[in-house]
Amino acid sequence: MWLFYAIGSAFFAGVTSILAKCGIRKTDSTVATAVRTIVILIFSWLMVFIAGSWDQIGEISGTALVFLILSGAATGASWLCYFKALQLGDINKVVPIDKSSTVLTILLALIFLQEGISLTKAAAVVVIAAGIFLMIEKKDVQETKNSKGSWFLYAVGSAFFASLTAILGKIGITGVESNLGTAIRTCVVLVMAWLMVLVTGKQKAVGKIEKKELAFICCSGIATGVSWMCYYRALQEGPASVVAPIDKLSVLVTVVFSYFVFGEKLGKKETAGLVLLTAGTVAMALL
Repeated sequence: MWLFYAIGSAFFAGVTSILAKCGIRKTDSTVATAVRTIVILIFSWLMVFIAGSWDQIGEISGTALVFLILSGAATGASWLCYFKALQLGDINKVVPIDKSSTVLTILLALIFLQEGISLTKAAAVVVIAAGIFLMIEKKDVQETKNSKGSWFLYAVGSAFFASLTAILGKIGITGVESNLGTAIRTCVVLVMAWLMVLVTGKQKAVGKIEKKELAFICCSGIATGVSWMCYYRALQEGPASVVAPIDKLSVLVTVVFSYFVFGEKLGKKETAGLVLLTAGTVAMALL
């Protein structure tokens, strides 16, 4: 069953990227992140009450709570980087780099969670890494020396913190009902996101968000909430080294929608990379 939750997570994560991109054409990415987190918080706690797990808060161990908080902090950092990258760069370039967190997650799961990796799985990791490498253009790396390529650094930061999120979340979610764990993490993300808004002095921009973009931001929050519910349920029942790669298949959803919504196309090299990324991920799930 965890496999279906992982696939659901990938689909809604892909939809999230498209909706979020539509919502930050004029709206500052940090402000948009803070607003959408409110939607996710409401959605996540609603799921907690529906699942009837709200009364289990007092049963959460101190260790699990600490890791849930750390996971939430890592998620907040990843989001701030990711949506800034989306605002500055093309979605077809940002998403693949963000998905490179797959490789680091697998390595961290091997080291800290003792999740074994066979020779065939190791080969799949190499294929995934090769696919990601093909989807990153050389000029994108070179442009990081100036403001034009700053999106690349934000995308790399997003990938790094996303990998930490998966590992910390896996540890924190152990023995905790997945919906409740997600809701607690979201509280941390909310505090972190609004703190960034206040620190950067962008609180006045909240009231200036256009209604159309606000609608997209809220919809992206709902999509994220659904994706999270699926993802952490999958993490609770399945191995992180497999759940994380499947979740990253959201890149397929993003590429398809970005073509129809934004007219962004992949070149032959990037398409080959996408094929390798997909093949390696599917192999990780089946092996």
